[in-house]
Amino acid sequence: MREREVNGTFRILSAIGILLVVAGHADFHILDMGGLFPYYSFHVPLFLFISGYFYEERAEQGIGDYVKRKARRLLLPYYIWNLLYGLLAMVLHKAGFLVGQGISLRTLLAEPFLGGHQFGWNFPAWFVPALFCVEMLNVCIRKVSGLLHLEKEWLLLAGYLAAGIGTVWLAAGGHVWGYYKFPGRILFMLPCYEMGHFYRKKLEKYDTVPNGIYYAVLFAVQLAIVFTNGGLAYSTVWCTGFANGPVIPYLTTVTGIAFWLRAAKITAPLLGRLPVAEWVGRNTYAVMMHHILGFLAVKGVMYGIGMMTPWCRDFDKAVFLAEVGYVYVPGGVEAFRWVYVAAGIGAAFVLQSCAEKFAGKMEDIRICYGKREGE
Repeated sequence: MREREVNGTFRILSAIGILLVVAGHADFHILDMGGLFPYYSFHVPLFLFISGYFYEERAEQGIGDYVKRKARRLLLPYYIWNLLYGLLAMVLHKAGFLVGQGISLRTLLAEPFLGGHQFGWNFPAWFVPALFCVEMLNVCIRKVSGLLHLEKEWLLLAGYLAAGIGTVWLAAGGHVWGYYKFPGRILFMLPCYEMGHFYRKKLEKYDTVPNGIYYAVLFAVQLAIVFTNGGLAYSTVWCTGFANGPVIPYLTTVTGIAFWLRAAKITAPLLGRLPVAEWVGRNTYAVMMHHILGFLAVKGVMYGIGMMTPWCRDFDKAVFLAEVGYVYVPGGVEAFRWVYVAAGIGAAFVLQSCAEKFAGKMEDIRICYGKREGE
């Protein structure tokens, strides 16, 4: 597969993944295939898989530069937005909202790694600092493995899976709690990252099974998993909810990713031409960071309508003010959840556009200032 086609496939896969995240937070299960592929059984690992796919071994030759580059791309914008969301939470507290903690050094600097839910309105972005930690741990392990002449993909995948399965086993036994959740989630996520790199290096060239056979086998495997296990969903962020032993979470990670990876390959030639799909796939960071703000806007409108008209009178103001996850559906019409999805992506588009314009102006000022300094 040519590099351009690969990037197109993974751009659409990224768009699908973030759509599943947004839909999941809107409690909208229209894309889980009737419960066969629950979002929370694979959608966080899907982003790790994508990130791992694009990992380049040359990072091991300059780890310092790699750390700087990743910190600039992941952590710097996260911390800027985290401060802004902290200020937003403070303002909303004055309006009666109970969501989010106060601004402090802990909530600004430490909590993003320990929990990531410190200000509520940007809680889905907990993934960003966690991904940074996964990438740092991965590059260090690979560097040491290279020095010991043990940098074999099968060996790394086996070692990562052993650590992840052990973590799930400990979590199911109630041993991953408090501050242990931080290393727990990283160790659980690490094998999913390696899966992406392993796929690129070892499996992708064999991924040529005809679509009919591919999906027939995949559906048979997934049906067997569903019929022989209870709820498949688990919480990656809190490293909890592992109800089916230490192996099933990784098995459903594989089947869920396999389902949507092939779907992305099939649909990329068409969806890749759609500007909205291309933008979403390219800006998953922004959508992850801001879509809850779009939800808030929708609920604010529904609250206003309920206050001023006979409609939406069953809107629960107390829950609205206290719980960031409250999703109000007028009249119980499930299709209304598409409004939340659209608003979440729309909010990300607006804020990302504003951020890019601001960054452009700052760059213009820097260049102008640099020219004056050189005069």
